[in-house]
Amino acid sequence: MTTRYALIGSGMMGQEHIRNIALLPDARVVAVADPDEGMRESAARLAGEGCRAFADYRAILSAGLADVLLIASPNHTHAGILADVMPSNLPILAEKPVITDWADAARLRALAEGRSAPLWVAMEYRYMAPVARLVQAVHGGEIGRLKMLAIREHRFPFLKKVGDWNRFSQNTGGTLVEKCCHFFDLMRLITESEAVRVYASGAMDVNHVDERYGGRQPDILDNAFVTVDFANGVRAMLDLCMFAEGTYFQEDIAATGDKAKVEARCPGPARFWPGHVEREAEVVISDRETKRQVREVPKVDEAILKVGDHHGSTYFQHARFLEIVRKGGRPEVGLEDGLAAVRIGLAAEESARSGEVVRF
Repeated sequence: MTTRYALIGSGMMGQEHIRNIALLPDARVVAVADPDEGMRESAARLAGEGCRAFADYRAILSAGLADVLLIASPNHTHAGILADVMPSNLPILAEKPVITDWADAARLRALAEGRSAPLWVAMEYRYMAPVARLVQAVHGGEIGRLKMLAIREHRFPFLKKVGDWNRFSQNTGGTLVEKCCHFFDLMRLITESEAVRVYASGAMDVNHVDERYGGRQPDILDNAFVTVDFANGVRAMLDLCMFAEGTYFQEDIAATGDKAKVEARCPGPARFWPGHVEREAEVVISDRETKRQVREVPKVDEAILKVGDHHGSTYFQHARFLEIVRKGGRPEVGLEDGLAAVRIGLAAEESARSGEVVRF
């Protein structure tokens, strides 16, 4: 029996979801909703024959077309759409960030209490093969007791979006929410602890400084350092630069324990690399005592790599989500995980603006 997906929001990420769902067995996108006619029609064509296009996502609910809802609309719409669709009790995969304003957290928590269907927040960076191997090494004790965690993302600027919504923090939550909730989610996952203290320094130094939209200048950070202290004593750091297009590895994560260090290095999207060439990811484990290094090269099927910009992780996330839709179980990344990552991001945005430490 085919699992029918309805997509709410059909931009770049929405269309990546369509391509990945097409690789899943007995699954297809049967409806897309987007107020932008061009985007919804192109997404419907990508999904294939029989996919219906709607201007309003509420029409999909009233028509009873879908078994699963997938929310991939602009950030600032996520909370409102979730509030509308959660009472349907359909399984939901919602793009990050799950909210952009902390005031929405209580409302979504209240709606989630009465649901039996899963709500999964799309933190796909967990499912990049090198990141998953790093998590395995840390949790399996291969580096001893984790003490420090460093995450670096050096990449290209934010892409253009319909209506330029991603140029303003009021729509995105700010760069440290929009982009970096992925990394704060990874920090929580790897440390197995919760943040207690956040300090950030950031600015908009290179990107978007000459852009104007309706006379307004963008206000999103393009670089930052963020330090996060966790309740179990582990310290974590994020180094973000969004004007570093020539970097070979887009993400570099290092977890250092009292016995060894493990590093996961992830290439960025092939379509932004000269010649559109896929680069290998790698994992390196360095032992303190023996001074030996072991290098591993996690492999991802080429067909999976080709359908998205996230090193295959969107597909692996979908496969796990679909399994609990069909067989039951709890989401690996639930509402509380999504909220906790946003909370750190919002604290980092506040700290970057004020210059003050934020404590939880």
